Amino acid sequence: MAEHNDMQTIVLGGGCFWCVEALYRRIPGVTHLESGYAGGEAENPTYQEVCRGTTGHAEVVRVTFDPQVVSLTQILEFFWQAHDPTTLNRQGADVGTQYRSIILYLNDEQRRAAEASRSAAQGGFSDPIVTQIEPLGTFYSAESYHRDYYEQNPGQGYCRVVIAPKLEKLGFDSAPRR
Repeated sequence: MAEHNDMQTIVLGGGCFWCVEALYRRIPGVTHLESGYAGGEAENPTYQEVCRGTTGHAEVVRVTFDPQVVSLTQILEFFWQAHDPTTLNRQGADVGTQYRSIILYLNDEQRRAAEASRSAAQGGFSDPIVTQIEPLGTFYSAESYHRDYYEQNPGQGYCRVVIAPKLEKLGFDSAPRR
């Protein structure tokens, strides 16, 4: 699912994919989101395998967007605001290589944009950004129960304690969008 019908796609990891998906769902111009696993070696990894940290995969979200509404630059600027890119293999209480900060690009234009955005974002952080920027290999879709997790489970503990406050901190309504 690269680029088609003038839509563009990039794959982003910034901690738990439930949170990344919930945040990007609120960005005008984002047309489709899909949670999954990428950046690892094992074929067809399961959530349990990724959580064990043995596959090398990160929890990621494939973000498809309309560049006439939201630019790649804006998608990437939001990425730096949406998580802490200075913590290695961790976001808050979520710890492990699957929670690493990563941008997986589909072409050289995206690679250049990601590298430029990382350089620009560094000025906003006192610690060095540790985000990986790599070509996308194989993207594996997450199990169905992970898709649209926040929208389907807003009362679940993690959603109430982690995702809803983050949405509000970034200026979004935390009400589910279905």
